[in-house]
Amino acid sequence: MSELRDFVMPSLGADMDAGTLLEWRVKPGDRVSKGDIVAVIETDKAAVEIECFMTGAVERLIAEKGTKISVGTPMMQVRVEGDTSAKPVGQQVLQPTPTPVVAKEVAPPTPTPAATIEAGGVRASPAAKRRARALNVSLATLKGSGQDGAITIEDVEKAGRAPRRDMRGAIAALMERSKREIPHYYLAHDIDMTNALAWLEALNERVDVSERMIPAALFLKAVAVAARAVTAMNGSYAGDRFEPSANVHLGVAVSLREGGLLVPAIHDVDKKTPREVMSALSDVVERARRGMLRGSELTDATLTVTNLGEAGADTVYGVIFPPQVAIVGLGRVTERPAAVEGKVAVRSFVTATVAADHRASDGHLGARFLAAIERALQAPEAL
Repeated sequence: MSELRDFVMPSLGADMDAGTLLEWRVKPGDRVSKGDIVAVIETDKAAVEIECFMTGAVERLIAEKGTKISVGTPMMQVRVEGDTSAKPVGQQVLQPTPTPVVAKEVAPPTPTPAATIEAGGVRASPAAKRRARALNVSLATLKGSGQDGAITIEDVEKAGRAPRRDMRGAIAALMERSKREIPHYYLAHDIDMTNALAWLEALNERVDVSERMIPAALFLKAVAVAARAVTAMNGSYAGDRFEPSANVHLGVAVSLREGGLLVPAIHDVDKKTPREVMSALSDVVERARRGMLRGSELTDATLTVTNLGEAGADTVYGVIFPPQVAIVGLGRVTERPAAVEGKVAVRSFVTATVAADHRASDGHLGARFLAAIERALQAPEAL
C-alpha cells in the first residue's frame, strides 16, 4: 500500500517563522529515503540543507524556488510505501521540532571544478552565488581569490561583512518574547578558580599546543555536571508544564564576525571529557562563523551558556532562550583579595550567574545549581 504524505517546511528554532527556498535537490519521480537532501533554504541566519524524513517517491513539488515559506507549510508531496498507520492522504505532518534537519555549508568553501561562469566572465562556486544573493553582494564587483580567480564564499563574506540586521531583528523578537512570557529570576555567585586554573596550566604544559584547553571547556563541563545534579535547570517548558531532558545539550552563544549571534548546541556535554568538550567547542565556534552548522545544533539545546569573559565583562546576566528554562552567564576571571585560612591572599575568581524560569524552579534550586557548578570546578581532575 502507498499514500501521499506532505513534506513541510521544518523549524530551525523558536525564532524561525519562515525560510526562503533557494533550490530543489529532487524532482517528481525521484526516489527519496530518510536522510536524503531534498532542498536548500535560506533563513535569517544561514543557508540550510533540508533532509527528508520519509521514504518513497516524490509525487510533486508544491513550493517554487525563490518563495518565502512559513514553517509547517507543505513544500512537496511524497508517495510513501508500506506505512498503513500513517496519516490520511494530503494531511500535513507537522512537527514542532523536526529532528531530521541538518544545517551545513551548501558547497565546499574552496573553489572546485564545479565553479561556473556567469555572463560577463564572473567565475564563482554555487555556494558563493547563493551567499552573494543572501548578502545582496554583486559578484561582478569582487576579485576572486580561488583557483583561476574563482570567487569563494570567503570573498563574498568579506564584501558583505556588516551587521546582520535580519538576524538581530530575529534575536530581538525572541528575547522580547522571552522577557514577556517567562518569569525570570536571577542569581549570582563568585567562584574561586585558583585551583582549577593551576590544574589547567599544569595540564597544558604536558601536551602539544594543539591539545591545550581554555577555561571555557572546564566551565561547560562543570555546568553539564551541575545540570545532572539539578535537573530543574535542564529541559524545556511547553504548553503548561516543564519537561526535564534526559540529555545535556549545552547551547553556546557565539558572536559572528559580521555581526549577530548564533547559539549552537554541543551535544551530551556531561558524557564528554574536558578535552572532548574543548574539541567540540572549537569545532562548533569555527563552523558557526562559517555558516556550516547542522540543523539539530540549532534546535535541541537543553540549557544555554554565555561567556563574555573574553570580551571584558565581569558579570553577565542572560535572557532565557525559549523553550529552555535557564541560561548560565560567565564573566572574565579576575584576581581579587580573599581571606584564606585567616590570611589575606590574592585569588582568581569568576562570577557565575543563572537566569531561570520561575515556572520550572525557584531560588533555592537555582542556588543549589550554582553551588553544584562551584563544586565541580573545585575538583577539575574529576571532570
